[in-house]
Amino acid sequence: MEGNGSRGRAVRSGLLTGISTAAVSGSAAILGVILSRKFGHGVKTDGFFAAYNVYLALVLVASGLRVIVLPRFALARTDGRLPAEAGAWFAALTPPLAVVTAVALAWPRGVAEALVSNGATIDVAQRLLPWFVVSAVAQIYAGLVASALAALDDYDWAAWGFAGGSVAGVLLTLVLVGHGVIAFGWGLVLNGVLTLGIPLAPLVVRRCIGYAGLRSWGRLIELGEGLALPVALQGLFVVGYRFAAGTGTGRATTFSYAYLIAAFLVAVTATSIALVSTVPFAREGAAPERVARHVVAVSWLSLAPLAAAAGVFALVGETVARHVLGSAYGGGTGAELGRLVVYLAPWMVVSVAVTVTYPLVFVRGRARWLPALAGGALATEVLLAWAGRAAFGLAGIAASLALSTALVLGVLLLALGALERVARGLVTAAVVCGVVAALVFAVPRALLDPVVAAIVGVVLYAAVLAVWRPHGLRAAWAYLHALQ
Repeated sequence: MEGNGSRGRAVRSGLLTGISTAAVSGSAAILGVILSRKFGHGVKTDGFFAAYNVYLALVLVASGLRVIVLPRFALARTDGRLPAEAGAWFAALTPPLAVVTAVALAWPRGVAEALVSNGATIDVAQRLLPWFVVSAVAQIYAGLVASALAALDDYDWAAWGFAGGSVAGVLLTLVLVGHGVIAFGWGLVLNGVLTLGIPLAPLVVRRCIGYAGLRSWGRLIELGEGLALPVALQGLFVVGYRFAAGTGTGRATTFSYAYLIAAFLVAVTATSIALVSTVPFAREGAAPERVARHVVAVSWLSLAPLAAAAGVFALVGETVARHVLGSAYGGGTGAELGRLVVYLAPWMVVSVAVTVTYPLVFVRGRARWLPALAGGALATEVLLAWAGRAAFGLAGIAASLALSTALVLGVLLLALGALERVARGLVTAAVVCGVVAALVFAVPRALLDPVVAAIVGVVLYAAVLAVWRPHGLRAAWAYLHALQ
């Protein structure tokens, strides 16, 4: 009976985390819709996304932080020192975040000038940066709070905090959007306050944040090691965005929307599963065989829906963009956005695997080589994005993101001793899901209207997987069920 109760709580936690992740990513999508319908695509939207890239990079620090501290908090709870460990990390975070906040508040124009070159775009970005950075800093602390609660096997408060903050932020933006683009900054600040405040209250009540003393300073180097890669992974997109901005006014915004859609699909699949599976995985060690099985299993479960989503955008990307984002995304612009989502499919495949693999590095302990990997990935992306844009335009930039992220994945798996096994399993999953999707969407498209063909394709795709039940997909579901 205890096993059934534990399994039930695990399923409930996974469901709540998935819903919360979907709410966070969905709120970003809704903000994108509001932005597009209110301001179209041009100087204001380019400025928004320049500042939003900084926000995304910092929010990824929150995700990376959870990856770093989850295994440590799990062990600290077992040893009865969770309050001290949580307090040490809070103290370690404060100095660097104080510097980031001070720069954003005191020198936003300098940061904006480093991101874009157009004068009017810089003006928009510098107005938004202080608000965006304050919100992101609050969410970084919220990630730490969520990790401490996860060590207590409590995922509910963090899920409600992230979901509630996202919804409230969107509502405030809708109410105040008449004041201009700055309303997005106000909405994100409210988002950050609620995202941190809701889970922080029960953590304080449980007295799970203690005095750390001088030990907290030792976390700064470890923090830099662990956060270098998440920041660099978002930095890959920032580099790609910078090159996309050179292809014409508004095209960087189109590229950003495509990236947000692709990132949303990765988040609601791989990210939510990884968050609830890392702690139980960490309790039993990270042998290469277990690493390979874990990464391949989660990748199968993530790629199955991702392939269907790519098929839908391949057929009706322009229709979806026009109806959701407004008339500015009708015709060629909307069609380009749909194609870009499809071009980003290889990036989604490797991003799923990176999302799942990265936490496992910290189950093994510290990884001092991660900053070098992060720097190498960014340098590689600059070269790849330059060559990709010259050869294929925005499609080439999308390909460059996939290649540079694949480089990161290869190094991580090599360090874990699971490169060959995961590569074989990941390629199999991508080929099976991709081929099935290509067939079930292409055949209806040859005979039917695009919208009808997309609906038929989704139904056929689900039916084929349900009837065929590929071995990898069945093994993945059985593994995750046993892990929880």
